[in-house]
Amino acid sequence: MVRPLADDPARFVEDAVEGFVDLYADQVRRVPGGVVRAVPAPRSQVAVVVGGGSGHYPAFYGVVGPGYAHGAVVGNVFTSPSTADVVSVGAAAAGDAGVVLLTGNYAGDVMNFTLGRDALRERGIACEYLVVTDDVASAPVEEVHRRRGIAGDHVVFKVAGAAAAEGASFDEVVAAARHANDRTRTLGVAFDGCTLPGAEEPLFTVPDGTVGLGVGIHGEPGIGEVPACTATELAGLLVERLLSEKPADAGPRVGVVLNGLGRTKYEELFVLWRAVRPLLDAAGLQAVQPDVGELVTSLDMSGCSLTLVWLDDDLERWWCAPAHTPAYRRGQVGAVAAPVTEAPGTKAADAAQPSGSTSAGSSDGDATGSAARVVDATDASEAPVVVAALAQVHAVLTDLETELGRLDAVAGDGDHGRGMLRGSTAAAAAAAAAADAGHGAVACLRDAGRAWADQAGGTSGVLWGAGIGAVAHALAARPVGDPSTRAATAVRAGVAAVVALGGAQPGDKTMVDAAEPFAAALEQAAAAGQAPAAAWDTALEAARTAAQATADLRPRLGRARPLAERSVGTPDPGAVSFAAIAAAVRSTVVPEGEERS
Repeated sequence: MVRPLADDPARFVEDAVEGFVDLYADQVRRVPGGVVRAVPAPRSQVAVVVGGGSGHYPAFYGVVGPGYAHGAVVGNVFTSPSTADVVSVGAAAAGDAGVVLLTGNYAGDVMNFTLGRDALRERGIACEYLVVTDDVASAPVEEVHRRRGIAGDHVVFKVAGAAAAEGASFDEVVAAARHANDRTRTLGVAFDGCTLPGAEEPLFTVPDGTVGLGVGIHGEPGIGEVPACTATELAGLLVERLLSEKPADAGPRVGVVLNGLGRTKYEELFVLWRAVRPLLDAAGLQAVQPDVGELVTSLDMSGCSLTLVWLDDDLERWWCAPAHTPAYRRGQVGAVAAPVTEAPGTKAADAAQPSGSTSAGSSDGDATGSAARVVDATDASEAPVVVAALAQVHAVLTDLETELGRLDAVAGDGDHGRGMLRGSTAAAAAAAAAADAGHGAVACLRDAGRAWADQAGGTSGVLWGAGIGAVAHALAARPVGDPSTRAATAVRAGVAAVVALGGAQPGDKTMVDAAEPFAAALEQAAAAGQAPAAAWDTALEAARTAAQATADLRPRLGRARPLAERSVGTPDPGAVSFAAIAAAVRSTVVPEGEERS
């Protein structure tokens, strides 16, 4: 079994970025959350910041440089970066003309980059965020807004970077990226799955004698299989499917990307290109400066994808424009100045740091700083309860990491267990540090929520961060009523925050399918006058039952949605982890025979 080389799988991304920055120190420099150009662009130039989870090299940090991206936000393997990371890199890359943020269309990226955009705007930085939706396999044409971004990322990022380098205005760079996305289509196939660092088995396998059709770039299997075929037959399949979605007003000139997914040899791609080219010629299309090689990978997945972008005069100029980055070069850029290293305490270095310890996605911003902690000091005696609860949550998620990853890999990318462990580890440490500093339960929860969101990243990270933060906010308001009612009020606030941010509803096959029944049962038990332990047990049973019932559902949101049929029969990992966390909290906050307020 081929496995990614690593010392500590938990530090795989950190170690990879450290090595990358050392190798290309003349071109990039590290900032909290990612990398930016070592030689900043003119401040009058719009900054293009790309990003997403790791595992896709050279996307995303490999394409930072003149003519392409100004910075890249780096998440964990197949996991969205946190909001704080987006703000950090965006602020470090920004000049005076604004920042355009670009990612693929994935729930965690959408949440964190949207919150990051809003936070950058609050800092006075003009900012817009767009997603790439090129994957024709992930949704029908009438639902193009739901499609994933895969190798088309390279096209849209490149066009936006070239437009910025040309001196286009903020609105013009946004329009260029949107136009490139509208005219880009991709279809991918897999011959074998990929393996996460530290894992013993691949996230999926392709049945013998078949090819996985319609794969993503996060270790998701294809939407189906077709019989194994020759290069010529595969070329025909890919070209025919993409030509069926040719834009109505498209001309004959196309940019082409034949992309390797991580373990397909360049020689194999050359053979496939030899079969693709005559099919394009026969369709009356002229291939303009095609890119063949690894541009957007999926760790060590064996497979490839074909991308077509129908060009007009502007798109062709930007597609062909020079670029010079560590991993992608085209043409010859102008003379480049010597790299500048910002020392700590300088204006540029300070701009790269998120303000204080507050997550950029926190709804109350700096209001949760020192002033709030003074008020919160009155509940310092309750802080050990929060610390103990989060320590137990961390212990439970440590035991469940492998199982949650297995559930997630059925129709997703298999990172749920690792992401939940990262988040709970950070949350437990942050709460303990707050308690050691003499702060109360509310401050411990606020710090825990920020830490969970910042360190876990991804969809679950930002949602759990928001939920915990909302619970803290509700408790800080000192809700009236008996202990069961106060607990129900706080839980309802947390679930409402998750729903508001993520947009999921019961039946979508997400954590909300367990969280909503839990909150409702807790409210009903409190209204009936049940003591805290009994009320929590009632709610916990509802959450566990609902989590298991998600096995019968088809996902309507998130990465599992394109593979909805595969997930039937398997409970949603987010719902399962919610029920497990609720049980962990029960064992510490309301142990048998006690009624804590």
